[in-house]
Amino acid sequence: MRKITERAHIKLFNQWSFEDVEVRDWTLERYINLKPIIIPHSCGRHNKKTFWKTKKVNIIERFINRLLAPGFMDSKIKGHKSSYQSGKKNRILKAMKDAFRLINLKTEKNPIQILIDAICNTAPREETTKIAMGGISYASAVDIAPQRRVDLAIKYLVQAIGARTHTNIKSFGENIAQELMLAAQNSQDSRAVKKKDEVERIAVSAR
Repeated sequence: MRKITERAHIKLFNQWSFEDVEVRDWTLERYINLKPIIIPHSCGRHNKKTFWKTKKVNIIERFINRLLAPGFMDSKIKGHKSSYQSGKKNRILKAMKDAFRLINLKTEKNPIQILIDAICNTAPREETTKIAMGGISYASAVDIAPQRRVDLAIKYLVQAIGARTHTNIKSFGENIAQELMLAAQNSQDSRAVKKKDEVERIAVSAR
């Protein structure tokens, strides 16, 4: 487990400290960037640079950027694929701030720690890949690299938040908070945890 102690005076949104935040899955420590930051917005300085998302980009900014990415699910309003907030990062930042306040009020814990726990709990360890041999293709179980595990965990969380947003009248921030808290508890009510379990279950059957 790793504890973040550098520049402890720097707090996310000037409210939540990165000090004492722990990555409880030691295999993911190197791939979850917890460098203290006030506003999770690097203005794309990591763009088109190999592996900078792991080395230079804070995990909270990576999560926010994933929320902005288009094409995760069909929009019920216009019937086309779109991002949840159409590229408006300022809205996402406000929603994340609201979500973290709700998490802090309901759990009395550091919301950064809740996000890290959610990522650790939704990172699959095994998946399937297609192997072709002699004109015959079949699925085979493979271990997942740690960096891909983090990528998949963020993807599953974002998809779960999107599904919640399109099926109830709660605000975007409330849906983010609800999914992160359920995933941090490793609850089966979390859609991201269910997705991770489904991926691992398919991999077990393909061994």
